[in-house]
Amino acid sequence: MPAQYLEIHPKNPESKKIKAVVDCLLDGGIIIYPTDTIYGLGCDLKNGKAVQKLCKVKGIKPEKMNLSFICQDMSHISEYTKNIPTNIFKLMKNLLPGPYTIILDANTNVPKILDTKKKTVGIRIPNHPLPIDIVKMLENPLVTTSIKSEDQILEYTTDPEAIYEEYKHLVDIVIGAGFGGNIPSTILDCTSGVPLLIRQGLGAFEL
Repeated sequence: MPAQYLEIHPKNPESKKIKAVVDCLLDGGIIIYPTDTIYGLGCDLKNGKAVQKLCKVKGIKPEKMNLSFICQDMSHISEYTKNIPTNIFKLMKNLLPGPYTIILDANTNVPKILDTKKKTVGIRIPNHPLPIDIVKMLENPLVTTSIKSEDQILEYTTDPEAIYEEYKHLVDIVIGAGFGGNIPSTILDCTSGVPLLIRQGLGAFEL
């Protein structure tokens, strides 16, 4: 059965539609949704089977996945990371919400949830009301990964209707909320206590 194509207003998401998305996630569903950068693939962090399914869609083994979570705010982050140095916390307060992925040391909650030996996690708080509303109602972070090809930018990464045609037999819901971008987030590795630029994306960054 093909995925549902669900149009949601990008600036004023309808709560009834957000609830339909959250119900799908709680049932182990995989969604494609907009962010402040490119459209992403996501599932409920606390549903192990959904995470495995997401990895299958992406074509990677769970233990090889670079884990990124979408959190609703800074307080949400502390549930899944070790103590954040003051300078890194200040940096995150300045950059988030925004088009950045911040790599931090994961605490023991993360391996338990995902049955993985990963010691780091990427944190995102996108500057986009729709994923934030989903996470707030879900009350868990979303495990997230981009649908962007690693080595080229394809048309289907920006047009939700084209994304739907590409993924309708692989996911459960594709959210249509207008055209997305085609530049991914800027990745900063902050595990050493000093931010290290891993990938320059949409977010500007200078040390």
